Amino acid sequence: MKVLITNDDGIDRAGIHVLARVATDLGLDVVVAAPDRERSGASASLSAIEDGGRLRMRATDLTELPDVTAYAVDASPALIAFVACDGAFGSPPDLVFSGINHGPNTGHAILHSGTVGAAFTAAAHGAATLAVSVDATEPRDWDCAAEVARVAAAWVVDKAQPGSVLNVNIPDLARADLKGLRRASLAPFGAVQARIGERDEESVAVTFDEIRAQEQDDSPPGSDAALIADGWATVTALRVPPIEAPDTDLDGLVL
Repeated sequence: MKVLITNDDGIDRAGIHVLARVATDLGLDVVVAAPDRERSGASASLSAIEDGGRLRMRATDLTELPDVTAYAVDASPALIAFVACDGAFGSPPDLVFSGINHGPNTGHAILHSGTVGAAFTAAAHGAATLAVSVDATEPRDWDCAAEVARVAAAWVVDKAQPGSVLNVNIPDLARADLKGLRRASLAPFGAVQARIGERDEESVAVTFDEIRAQEQDDSPPGSDAALIADGWATVTALRVPPIEAPDTDLDGLVL
């Protein structure tokens, strides 16, 4: 099976190299194509720098994976997944793995995540997808994250249906300290909160505060943020948007 590995942190970040190693060890046909710089918060945007209608990219080497084909692309992760599914990097992938993100992707804020956005985009094209994140911008222990990613990736390879999305979050713990992997609901908030300050006629002050999942004490029990704070890795099955709401009462909406 062919897998595309991408992320939103950029191709030089450690997390994507860990995930590429996981996929290689599973015996998958691996191609890495990721942004040439950080694209966090890109959601599923299809943005890029084009040169005469051509998407700019360059072949690159992964130090510990010299036999893996890799590209640094001047585009958002969702656009990379989008064009990959149309054959931009060889035959379309059966699977798309996104991550391992430096920082959690929990709660309803996954709507804004470039990591999850790439997975959503590929799933909409029929690929089975996996998004993986660790609850630290500079993780102390990649061994634990790699082990959880391996278990999740193997499940996707063996059991995931085309068009499915699995979102995995991992606390930054040593493997011996991890309690295990549990299914979780989405917390009602995310890992980034906005604060609105002074405003005038021309501007408004907006700051963004990053909140680790382990700092979210008021997370609902069973939610991804609450379980991560308690030492569990979490997995949440997501549905590809747009989601039709067939039971919504639209009576009276006429032209």
